[in-house]
Amino acid sequence: MSWEWDVIWQYLPRLLEGAWLTLELVLVSGLIGIALAVPLALMRASSHSWVKAFPFIYIYFFRGTPLLVQIFLVYYGASQFEAVRESMLWPVLKQPYWCAIIAFSLNTAAYSAELFRSAIQAIPTGEIEAAEAMGMSKPVQIRRIIMPRAFGIALPAYGNEVILMLKGSALASTITLLDLTGMARTIIARTYTPLEMFLAAGMVYLAISALVIALFRFMEYRFNRYQYYHHTDTPADLDPQLRDPHIDN
Repeated sequence: MSWEWDVIWQYLPRLLEGAWLTLELVLVSGLIGIALAVPLALMRASSHSWVKAFPFIYIYFFRGTPLLVQIFLVYYGASQFEAVRESMLWPVLKQPYWCAIIAFSLNTAAYSAELFRSAIQAIPTGEIEAAEAMGMSKPVQIRRIIMPRAFGIALPAYGNEVILMLKGSALASTITLLDLTGMARTIIARTYTPLEMFLAAGMVYLAISALVIALFRFMEYRFNRYQYYHHTDTPADLDPQLRDPHIDN
């Protein structure tokens, strides 16, 4: 068996076009997913059972069913209803791009909501009590104390969720989208080089994953940098400008 490396270089620009669409799907659905996950997480962390009912059912459904089934339900299922075809939503729902965005957003919102819910419940009660003692209202506590702390706690796990979403985005090719996987399959149909094309696509996925991991490592350090300092560190240890030059010499 001979490797046709020239095919990889010839079609690499096309693969990068598909990679750009993959990044777009992950970014857009990730932002929408976070916007949905935050209120779901706050509802799940509520002490009232009637408040937790809807997010529990929502999260249970989207975490308990395959992402591929969810994509098919949105893409093929919505068109089965005449009311949907005649509604203002049909110009959006008939496009595979937006169907993939909707399915990915709803799916990642369920997983992210559970991450944020556990992070909210992991916040020390003393911080909440201190905020209440200062007279902060509940919305102010959520905005200034709860969500920043919860985001810092959940950040490492959320980075894993983004990686999983990146890999799950390959399922967009099942509804005719030419993402990275879809573009690789299209090229294979023309060149009959499945091994080379899938290997090249895998390398691109690895490169994107490495960038995502590095980004989240940086964000984790920025949000949780206080954890990197030892409790015995002095201000002079943390800021070189505060050191006594006579000690260093």
